[in-house]
Amino acid sequence: MEHLGLVGLSDSGHAGLFAALTGLEASGAADRMVGVVALPDDRLERLATMSASKKAVPATFEIAYVPGLSTEPGKGLGSRLLGSLRDCDALCFVLRAIGGNDPVGDLATLEYELVLADLSSVEQRLDKQRRAAKGDKTLGPELAALERAAAALGDGVPLYRSELSTDERALLAPVFLLTNKPVLAVVNVDVDQLDEADGVAARAGDDALAVCMEIEGDPDVVAAKGAERAELLADLGVAESVVPRLARAAYHLLGRRTFLTTGDKESRAWTFRAGARAPECAGVIHSDLQRGFIRAEVIRWDELLELGSWAKAKEQGKLRVEGKDYEVQDGDVLEIRFNV
Repeated sequence: MEHLGLVGLSDSGHAGLFAALTGLEASGAADRMVGVVALPDDRLERLATMSASKKAVPATFEIAYVPGLSTEPGKGLGSRLLGSLRDCDALCFVLRAIGGNDPVGDLATLEYELVLADLSSVEQRLDKQRRAAKGDKTLGPELAALERAAAALGDGVPLYRSELSTDERALLAPVFLLTNKPVLAVVNVDVDQLDEADGVAARAGDDALAVCMEIEGDPDVVAAKGAERAELLADLGVAESVVPRLARAAYHLLGRRTFLTTGDKESRAWTFRAGARAPECAGVIHSDLQRGFIRAEVIRWDELLELGSWAKAKEQGKLRVEGKDYEVQDGDVLEIRFNV
């Protein structure tokens, strides 16, 4: 399962965000905690209602929380906890706009910590590969990428903002560098900043999301579900929770997409790698379906809802028959035909 690493300075509110996403309490944790995020998906709920499904099963991903860094640069997580983020596929930075703090300053401090850790890893790898390259000339491209990475990191530039090419960054994959991962920024705003929250968040980047953890991290709000949570938030002045949008943004940052299946027993959202073809997606359901794949019957989720049932879609010839080369799209509803 894909991992998102959740990182923030002390008192950034990232423990509350972890609780809002997973339902798990992380305040006071001294080590890494992992929780599962169920991806909110209105498409799934509507298909389940259409099919009178006994249950609806959402897509999920894992999120790893680590205790907050010190606000003093260079005095942060330490190598052990930073190392625990290296298996994550992407990172989420929680930045403070609360209490008059500048989220840009928090971002600089977090990046400084990660750059220091990455520079140490690159220098170790570079030393090792230089020795190995004396007997293996094929290591030349990796050495060049490592040298360019060391130069960028030495200048304090995280690799996701460096001039390294996609190919060069791919060559660095064996080092599991923290600043070589995709990043999502979340800015924790004060209650009195709600009217200008998007503008405050934009200071940390065009794609940054604003969230008020004083409200969304409230234990009563975290414990509530569905309409009850929406009602509580409305009473507190929040028209719509940011948490579902944040979960979806993180999911897409991980390079994951969703296809759906629906029937009277269950409707389910399945996670697949963006760009995957039909047989690979069939294998997400069960390995036998990939091994014996014949074809996929496909329809867009909204078209299926308009028609009212899978049976009606079939009767009216609206199901597309796709073969092994079909690239599955987010929101496709599939039925796999196979023979093992």
